[in-house]
Amino acid sequence: MNTAETNTVELTWFKSSHSGAEGGECVEVAAGPGTVHLRDSKDMAGPTLRVASEGWSAFVEFAAQG
Repeated sequence: MNTAETNTVELTWFKSSHSGAEGGECVEVAAGPGTVHLRDSKDMAGPTLRVASEGWSAFVEFAAQG
């Protein structure tokens, strides 16, 4: 993980609209410069996964196909 990027860029995290209010398995996503960050909403201080914006777009397009 490149901590320099996450320390210099303020990330705005969004939780999936499919996440329920009860908790459980929730993923949060934040867009950074050229990357998309993912984390477990139950462990906000824990590790994050970074994916290139192009890779994230391809994933979302594929997932939308059902």
